[in-house]
Amino acid sequence: MEWILASGSPRRRELLGRIIPDFSVQVSQVEEQRDPAWTVQELPKRLALQKALDVSSRNRSALVIGADTIVSLDGMVLGKPRDEEDAMDMLRALSGRTHLVYTGVAFCCGGQALSSFVQCTEVDFYPLTEEQIQRYLATGEPFDKAGAYGIQGKGGLFVKGIRGDYFNVVGFPLARAAQEMERLLGADGLKE
Repeated sequence: MEWILASGSPRRRELLGRIIPDFSVQVSQVEEQRDPAWTVQELPKRLALQKALDVSSRNRSALVIGADTIVSLDGMVLGKPRDEEDAMDMLRALSGRTHLVYTGVAFCCGGQALSSFVQCTEVDFYPLTEEQIQRYLATGEPFDKAGAYGIQGKGGLFVKGIRGDYFNVVGFPLARAAQEMERLLGADGLKE
């Protein structure tokens, strides 16, 4: 079976490679449609599904995997920062607080949805000083990440603790995705 990851994220590519060694990457061209009625839990799952369906519609024989990650603080969604000021505001808001990271994952084939789920991880941040935030912004790391930090990089220095799946915070809930793939295809399906 041909596998396609509908995401340009190098972190997702690396993590999916731990489950299946041979897959291609096609970044979805769909313009994200967001419904204000969606909860923070629904949002990443629906966005992942939009991406996977878009790529699946052009690759009907492949199994397509889409994913989307958001950070939520007090019910407010923190996406990728627009600019340095936005990143600074996000990091100040996360300082000394607990936030939630949601990653939605969707599986599609033949232009149809097969399955989707959302995984949640709680993340506690240490209190951050302005100097720490400025140093982190200077690395350039926060600008392509939901919530303006990467737990797998220097942003991990801000993390006091987590409850849940570490890889979910990176952007792809590895074990849950593997379990779902086995459920969809059977244990032997992952060996192809």
